[in-house]
Amino acid sequence: MKRFSCYTSLGSLALGLSIAASAQDPQPPSRQLSIPIHAVSKEGIGDSIGRIVVTEFPGGLEFRPALTGLQHGLHGFHVHENPDCSPGRAPESGGMVPAKAAGGHWDPANAAHHDAPWEDGHYGDLPALYADRDNVAEHPVFKPNMKLEDLPGHALIVHHGSDNYKDDPVPSGGGGPAMACGVIPPLGN
Repeated sequence: MKRFSCYTSLGSLALGLSIAASAQDPQPPSRQLSIPIHAVSKEGIGDSIGRIVVTEFPGGLEFRPALTGLQHGLHGFHVHENPDCSPGRAPESGGMVPAKAAGGHWDPANAAHHDAPWEDGHYGDLPALYADRDNVAEHPVFKPNMKLEDLPGHALIVHHGSDNYKDDPVPSGGGGPAMACGVIPPLGN
């Protein structure tokens, strides 16, 4: 738990520094991308639960959620390989899995391990999202060294459960199945 608190503090510090730097910069962020997010289940894609607006800053990307209906607490949050939120069959059990068609965490450099968003794991590893006691997620998170043009052609997934930013004792941060997903549109949409 201490490791998670340390990473949460580092992520908050990185976001605070980014916001402070942007407040001093007379130029507003030049580009944004709005991603509609839907509830997902093993039966398919459900109703809209809001959107995530991604803004590019000189040091990386801010992901600003406006989501409702999430369970209170922290949720694993990742960019996944494929632009598809459909359910799919799990090879090991044959059962249906929410948003399985999105594939794994996006890993173009073949790091082959899950890590904190500011470390050298999957490129798609993002800071966990927080849903308050009203089941609303609206606190932004920051991913350093990522560009807006990296995102189209992928999906954003919010998972049941948190993320410990490692593959131990369970791969990919130990969070649960997808609970919400959004296909990232091309830039300019």
